[in-house]
Amino acid sequence: MATNPESTALTPLLRALVANGLGEEALLRSTAENAARSKKPLIFSLVEHGAVQPAALMAYLSERYGVPMLDLNAVDLDEPVMGLLDRGLMERYQVLPLSRHENVLYLAMADPTDFKAVEDVKFNAGLQVTPILVEADKLARAVDASAGSMRGRLADLFAEQAATAAEAQEEFDLAKVEEGIEDAPVVRFAQQLLLDAIQRGASDIHIEPYEKDVRVRYRMDGVLHDVLHPPVQLRDGVTSRLKILCRLDISERRLPQDGRLRVRIPPDRVIDFRVSFLPTTNGETIVLRILDPASSRVGIDQLGFLPEQQKAFEDAIRRPYGMILVTGPTGSGKTTTLYTALNILNTGDVNISTAEDPVEITVYGINQVNVNERIGLTFAAALRSFLRQDPDIIMVGEVRDLETAETAIKAAQTGHLVLATLHTNDAPQSLTRLENMGIPTYNIAGSVHLVMAQRLARKLCAHCKKPAKIPDPALLEAGFQAEELTGWRPMTATGCEKCNNTGYKGRLGLYQVMPVSDAMREIIMRGGTSIDLARQAAQEGVITMRQSGLRRVKEGATSLDEVLRVTNL
Repeated sequence: MATNPESTALTPLLRALVANGLGEEALLRSTAENAARSKKPLIFSLVEHGAVQPAALMAYLSERYGVPMLDLNAVDLDEPVMGLLDRGLMERYQVLPLSRHENVLYLAMADPTDFKAVEDVKFNAGLQVTPILVEADKLARAVDASAGSMRGRLADLFAEQAATAAEAQEEFDLAKVEEGIEDAPVVRFAQQLLLDAIQRGASDIHIEPYEKDVRVRYRMDGVLHDVLHPPVQLRDGVTSRLKILCRLDISERRLPQDGRLRVRIPPDRVIDFRVSFLPTTNGETIVLRILDPASSRVGIDQLGFLPEQQKAFEDAIRRPYGMILVTGPTGSGKTTTLYTALNILNTGDVNISTAEDPVEITVYGINQVNVNERIGLTFAAALRSFLRQDPDIIMVGEVRDLETAETAIKAAQTGHLVLATLHTNDAPQSLTRLENMGIPTYNIAGSVHLVMAQRLARKLCAHCKKPAKIPDPALLEAGFQAEELTGWRPMTATGCEKCNNTGYKGRLGLYQVMPVSDAMREIIMRGGTSIDLARQAAQEGVITMRQSGLRRVKEGATSLDEVLRVTNL
């Protein structure tokens, strides 16, 4: 049933527009109702449907809310300032950064009452925001034309591909895709995307298809950033191009596929990508993990250990036998930590073998095995084969089941040093997790020498961090002791050109390094819980990941917000 325009009350703004003769009541009312149904911003809907003149609306809003106004056509947009905001944020709120003066960002917007937009821009840019009113139609065109440097670099590719949009079909036509995968726009887009992600220091590329466009995001310093939205017409061509580079079947769109590809960057840098294709309702979601071999050569001093933690870890990996467990979620840096240890031990006089799913980084001198459960090459099967190959050191990518755990424990008890990962929240839970898998407590107590949990926290940008105004009660609640609150102040993120205006640059590890003492072995033998182990660890001076993070906050290396984010277990 049609809505009666008279049944909806006018908002105060619409009533004021009618009272000032800026629009007809019936048209304003119907436009407002259409905007509400379509969830479009009211100001932009009023201008788009001709319910009010843009210049008149801007002048009225400026006077009503005391916000200065500006003719957007008279301004030359500054590229560095444009880079302060992600494209997705500008398009979501229809805002545009105009200029920056010290810690203030002047923001073009058409709706001075959009306080959520101001707060989100303030949070993402790390700057104070001063709104500047501009005409809604000019702002929409400027946002569409200028949002995001990546879009500007690829505009020619999008335009070329969009020219064929009228011919696009909803059905998947393999012949057309095969014909188009070598088209210059598709090839250049895929190449530029990989190179841009590498240059910006991303660890992952996410390509996500939706009904009307494709979203591309980069994971940088552990956080996803919206980068660009190419037209949906590029979707199938780019997917097929990447499958060809990975030597996969481009005709298979119903099942997930995994592959690898390699990019050479002059003069001699080689970057590997691990690529995953997953069918969704709108096409295939693609995630490319960037595997830089340089990450496997990180020195142990660069990982972020506290001095006492580093000593405990180095002592453990120097032992001739026993098990070292590293735990943490995906993306917490476990692989980097383990390969740092293996590089220290890879001296040429030992046999090192690893079982991984998959091998992410190849290293000379280490025998690396790709686990493939479809053909029966499981972690346990690889470990059993290792024991017939006279190894000294074994690395297990993940202890997933009882069979793998039993084989790894057996190897640790028969003169081999075993490094393995396990998925638990902290170090004490790892030992009880092995018990829950079915490993006898006497085997756990006799073989595990050290357990380490870790997370990655973003480091504050050294060029723009500044003291934070955090009250003492909040610091006490976070875990600081009262006697620790004098003589220093925590730092917070601000944002500058050197850190892409995030306030953070690089990451450091937060660790809980727990050597298994004789007292802990007694607790394990009598069936104690992870709480009992944690209590004993605290008595022995083992600090938690939260405490490790608070030490880094006190040093000014990271912010309290970041530590709370990654250690909120």
